[in-house]
Amino acid sequence: REPLAADVLDAILETSLAHNPRHGVTGVLCHSNSIFLQALEGSREAVSRLYLNIGQDKRHHDVVLLHYEEIAERAFAGWSMGRVNVGKINAATLLKYSAQGELDPYRMPGAASLALLRELIAGASIVGRSPERGRS
Repeated sequence: REPLAADVLDAILETSLAHNPRHGVTGVLCHSNSIFLQALEGSREAVSRLYLNIGQDKRHHDVVLLHYEEIAERAFAGWSMGRVNVGKINAATLLKYSAQGELDPYRMPGAASLALLRELIAGASIVGRSPERGRS
């Protein structure tokens, strides 16, 4: 609903790192002020339950499912919940996927959002690896 303080965002990520491995969930959270883009991977049941919990969290509004697909292999397997601060991404990267060159999942096709997150992996923009792999 409003830009989150760094400590609140850190607490959300710590909770993800603590709970997601138990439920077989991996993913990445991309944020810019009050806009969030998140990819979740895991069993249909675990991801659905987590998505519903996110939608019921009072800190969020306008939660929209952008893209859903069954996958053969995980793209974010190395992260219980990776983290990307859009402020640290090259503007040209955002411009490839968004006409405005900013993170706005409401204006981006779901496939473009997923492609952006995959490119961020390739460019090593994601931090906050799973606890068993060390965190950067």
